[in-house]
Amino acid sequence: MKKDNTIFKVHPAERLQDIKEYYFSSKLKEVAQMNAEGMNVISLGIGSPDLPPTKHVINTLCEQAHNTHNHGYQPYVGIPELREEFSKWYKQWYNVSLDSKTEIQPLIGSKEGILHITLAFVNPGEQVLVPNPGYPTYTSLSKMLGAEVVHYDLDEANNWMPDFDALQKMDLSKVKIMWTNYPNMPTGANATPALFKRLVEFAHQNDIILVNDNPYSFILNEQPLSILSIPGARECCIELNSMSKSHNMPGWRIGMVAANEKFISWILKVKSNVDSGMFRPMQLAAAEALKVDNGWYQYNNDNYKRRRALATQILDELGCRYDKNQVGLFLWAKIPVRYKQVEELTEYILHAAHVFITPGFIFGSNGERYIRLSLCCNEEQLEEALLRIKNLEINKTN
Repeated sequence: MKKDNTIFKVHPAERLQDIKEYYFSSKLKEVAQMNAEGMNVISLGIGSPDLPPTKHVINTLCEQAHNTHNHGYQPYVGIPELREEFSKWYKQWYNVSLDSKTEIQPLIGSKEGILHITLAFVNPGEQVLVPNPGYPTYTSLSKMLGAEVVHYDLDEANNWMPDFDALQKMDLSKVKIMWTNYPNMPTGANATPALFKRLVEFAHQNDIILVNDNPYSFILNEQPLSILSIPGARECCIELNSMSKSHNMPGWRIGMVAANEKFISWILKVKSNVDSGMFRPMQLAAAEALKVDNGWYQYNNDNYKRRRALATQILDELGCRYDKNQVGLFLWAKIPVRYKQVEELTEYILHAAHVFITPGFIFGSNGERYIRLSLCCNEEQLEEALLRIKNLEINKTN
């Protein structure tokens, strides 16, 4: 038989040309290899809560999974029990009234919602406003779907808030969506009613749909706030929320989107053609998680307060400067001027101390002089990370 030497040629879709593998996807492979070689890397990188949800939530999942009737396909709109508890949760903690049948859509994690919203509202060639620094997925998904990304600056001198004067000077005629994220990741800047009012006014003035990504409002934050609490927001705003951070359920992949009935119906058109409903026992357990009282959030935050105290010592040891009023699951800090670029510090710490810290450039050019520390690491590991870094005897002169 003649050997076929023909080379099969195939190329990825053009949409991948400007897209890199997600930073944490590739970097954590390197960390995993280091651990396989016995280096015992302490990860202060990703924001994956390491504590479980309440026992009652886990027990509900187990009990409902034993029910033989709970293993079929579930409604695309989510089960009524979960939608109703999301509605009650928003009313109790944000003082926002939402119709559980028409203004709430459960999601397989709020990250999924970024895709669905972009598909529902943005045509190829239209523009989206993305914060710099900001969550990388706002940029990567927009590019994949053919939208033009226009970055707007967040700056430490302005407390990481948008510069509305600069925004108004831009050509906004092709902008469909503006992504915001308060409490902010990565900077820890908190939401305020005044900020949300300005954002809503800006959206109305420019016929822009404003999407606030809101997973951090219960972490080290005394006053959770929703943009939907602002008068006029219902007409032009969408809010994403998640149980990953607030209820220690990152691997469960349970989030939601809240908006007016018309917006939700458009998002559902996309979702119903892309995925299916979540496992019913998970939805029932999530509904139970949403019923927790303030004691649960306080217990969670007490843990994070102790961890943050250790994390600030790490930043001090590295000679970094940071805002003590940050909220959320991370600490954001500016590196000393002696480093030409942030990876000089983060790569040195990774390979010399075996501690993984996130370089701020992954969030945009305005993060190039910053690092981000996750609080999703127990106190023993944080103490060990601090000791390892102290043993490096880093010069702390800025």
